Amino acid sequence: MRHDGKHAASPAGGGPPPAVELVGLNKSFGPVRANQDVCITVQPGTVHGIVGENGAGKSTMMAMLYGFYKADSGSIRINGETVSIGSPSDAIELGIGMVHQHFMLVEPFTVLENVILGVEGGGLIGTSLRRARKELKRLADEYGLDVDPDARIRDLPVGLQQRVEILKALYRGAQTLILDEPTGVLTPQEADHLFRILDTLRAQGKTVILITHKLREIMAITDNVSVMRCGTMVAHRATAETSQEELAELMVGRTVLLRVDKQPASPGECVVSVNDVTLVDDTGRKRLDNVNFSICKGEILGIAGVSGNGQSELLEVLSGITPVKDGRITFKGHDIVAPGLRANPQELRRQGVGHVAEDRHRMGMIMDFSAAENTILGYHCDPEINGPLLMDLDRVDKRCAGYMERFDVRPPLPHLAASGFSGGNQQKIVLAREMEHDPDLLLVGQPTRGVDIGAIEFIHKRLIAMRDAGKAVLLVSVELDEILSLADRILVMFDGRIVGEVSAEEATEQQLGLMMAGIDAEPEVRA
Repeated sequence: MRHDGKHAASPAGGGPPPAVELVGLNKSFGPVRANQDVCITVQPGTVHGIVGENGAGKSTMMAMLYGFYKADSGSIRINGETVSIGSPSDAIELGIGMVHQHFMLVEPFTVLENVILGVEGGGLIGTSLRRARKELKRLADEYGLDVDPDARIRDLPVGLQQRVEILKALYRGAQTLILDEPTGVLTPQEADHLFRILDTLRAQGKTVILITHKLREIMAITDNVSVMRCGTMVAHRATAETSQEELAELMVGRTVLLRVDKQPASPGECVVSVNDVTLVDDTGRKRLDNVNFSICKGEILGIAGVSGNGQSELLEVLSGITPVKDGRITFKGHDIVAPGLRANPQELRRQGVGHVAEDRHRMGMIMDFSAAENTILGYHCDPEINGPLLMDLDRVDKRCAGYMERFDVRPPLPHLAASGFSGGNQQKIVLAREMEHDPDLLLVGQPTRGVDIGAIEFIHKRLIAMRDAGKAVLLVSVELDEILSLADRILVMFDGRIVGEVSAEEATEQQLGLMMAGIDAEPEVRA
């Protein structure tokens, strides 16, 4: 049964009451109405998805359920009983656990110490640790959450850190588990393992609320899905009765093209050539190992691989941030890296290299700066915005306003701090800064990480437009769908090496997955 924008009724008869019901919740922050008359019913023993664009109100709704915020009005029912949740402690006592998008773990502590932190259970810590170790093993065995209890958090990959967060919630007695964008920091393999864990939790009678903007994940794992837009709940669907296309339209309020519409590439002359490049870190480990490839005008070259296999280092080398140990890089027929010659990021920008960093917060933007100030980072010497003595701030603002109009940045306020924009609009600001300077080579790392579906469609169209304008684009992404949709050729990296090349037309997820694991290195590499 479908319920559009209405509260879903409790099941008739003698069945169990809903695990969670939110009835008419409202929450405002000053003049901003984050949630308006939100209603949702989550049945026990199910995985219930909540989707919506950035800023739709998903996280605010869950923050009220978990006690971070107090609703202005409305009610919350847990297992049929109306409750008051004033803090996360109240939520935990009611059997609600939450795994946040950014993990709440103490990195120097062990897994076991993190799990019992705050619920030690008495003054004898040794006794508490022994009891917790036994319970942790039981939970790990029951739910497939294997992790070394004595490992320190800082030494664990993000996939295992997420398991620790789930174990923390289960150790505290969670019957309903909220997961906020749980795959945003995971590789495809780690995401697949997480879904197997969620299947086990569901089979054991646990209830899972999954907040995500990835529609394929919704279709793969959930039983029901609710859609939010502009702070309101606009639809509830049984997952088996809907589609990615319908959910995307409900999220955005218009038809969304989920597949990239593009013509075959027409590559021209070579723009950049990478020959025998090797990068060694401070510990002596090879981060790039004898890397060879080229990129031509009018093509998108995709780099696929599990995160941490050299893709980040490759972008930093090509943008001039990191010097190499050996090898040569040629850009537009001239050496930019060679024995005794190191690339300079500022000079590379002048020559026509644009760089969209993988982590926009750490390397792409200064969050306290305004949007206008962020649009000149790296281009502050541009004569177009500089007078004889001082920078022409009016020109900076006007140029930023033009970027915002052409890239549909919302709100279109050049003086608003970067931190005031959603993730998708932050990414549009960075892309506008780099693309509007018409680079001959655009280096793009994780272009749609943390970006909602409407902005993803826009970003993909802009990248294809650059390719069709004869530019060379190097795309690094951990999203195989994105690589397969955008790239004309695909290189696969494993352990710092290029282990194979395939055309996008011939590539399959299974083939790329094997190569990403280092299992299949047969495809021929074109230098």
